[in-house]
Amino acid sequence: MRAAEQREYDWYFRASFGPVSRTVFLMVHDRELAEDITQEALYRMLRHWRTVSGYERPEAWVRRVAIRIAVRELQRRAARADKERLAQPVAYDDLPDPDVARAVAELAPMQRAAVVLFYWEDRPVHEIAEVLSVSESTVKQHLYRARHRLATLLGEGVSDHAR
Repeated sequence: MRAAEQREYDWYFRASFGPVSRTVFLMVHDRELAEDITQEALYRMLRHWRTVSGYERPEAWVRRVAIRIAVRELQRRAARADKERLAQPVAYDDLPDPDVARAVAELAPMQRAAVVLFYWEDRPVHEIAEVLSVSESTVKQHLYRARHRLATLLGEGVSDHAR
């Protein structure tokens, strides 16, 4: 990198670090993690500097990259928390119907999540869609398929209009 390019990059680094790290902090609620993510985004900007420096707003590029990194980190943390929670033994006797609970445990993960949120937690479809980061029609599809799979597992019939 030439000296002029280095000075320009250094300027963008200093100008972007504070605002971008604040944005990421508001997402992750961890100052150290926010700074690490911001540094990673700025490092990626350095790696692609010849291209990024030609953009109208290089700082917008680095902010977008940092937000994507933060979202992935939040998803990884949520997945880890889910794995830890799922690792805890569940006493099926504490659930409303042990046979249904066992059948639900056989469903695909997204179907299982939709069934639990819809039937056991009584959440509306739009809220389930938000929680699962999918469209409302995808939630309805998961519920439809789950009902049919549960009917097969439980040896019962299912109505397409069943709640």
